[in-house]
Amino acid sequence: MSEMAENGFEKALAAHAEAVERFLDRALDERPRSGEIARPTRLLAAMRHGVLNGGKRLRPLLVMESAALLRGDKSAALRVAGALECVHCYSLIHDDLPAMDDDDLRRGQPTVHKAFDEATAILAGDSLLTYAFELIADDETLIPMERKAALVLGLARAAGIGGMAGGQALDLEAETVKPDEAGIIRLQAMKTGALFRYACEAGAIVAGAAAADREALAEFGSALGLAFQLADDLLDLTASPETMGKATGKDATAGKATLVALHGADWARAQLNGLVAQAESLLEPFGARAAALRSAARFVVDRRH
Repeated sequence: MSEMAENGFEKALAAHAEAVERFLDRALDERPRSGEIARPTRLLAAMRHGVLNGGKRLRPLLVMESAALLRGDKSAALRVAGALECVHCYSLIHDDLPAMDDDDLRRGQPTVHKAFDEATAILAGDSLLTYAFELIADDETLIPMERKAALVLGLARAAGIGGMAGGQALDLEAETVKPDEAGIIRLQAMKTGALFRYACEAGAIVAGAAAADREALAEFGSALGLAFQLADDLLDLTASPETMGKATGKDATAGKATLVALHGADWARAQLNGLVAQAESLLEPFGARAAALRSAARFVVDRRH
């Protein structure tokens, strides 16, 4: 990506992140919604700590740009993007727990279980996960009910046993029984790739897109998810904790099975370029309208943190 194009995309990413941040700030205020009794102060503070902490919001951008590509409703896309970010942040809160990855830092700040306590962190994650489905199903998400049902079903499958949660289980198993290359690819497609695939497909669902467009964007998301995880593993090997805002080198120290550990950094960089080419080819039918998504693919590969 040229410096000009990179700067343009990063400005777009920052603008989308700000919109999502504002939405989540309002969604996670202290006012009980219809059907709620109260929002406990400490739990709400922990949820806000886990969500409103300056993340890049790449997954929400993918929802919003995929919807925009197909002329989907902007307000509905923002709500679905916020819901997906709630799921992503729940997964980070739980992944950071001592029983999982045992991390003290996330995005340069204390992890939720460090800032609060383990029980509160578990409940904050639980609450964010369930809140995501509420945000989609709510009457304020102004799309037909059948699209809401498809979004809820897709998010449940992307986040659950056959997706992200299942991938985390495989990741924990891999600490004692190292998977082969096919096993690593399956693990990463579930743990990381499933939410990327959903992000891109969700934009198409919001827009009520044709099946072919929906599948093309879903496949684009899958390629992007694999690239993101590969880049993340490469950064874990090469970047500093200060740059990343979290501990690095943990995979190598733990002897964790990754594609980078299996094949080396040069192979990983070549694979990243191949994945970007694959992602860009999937966007060809959309022409110039897919410029933002093309930039997102290059950003994933070129990012430094």
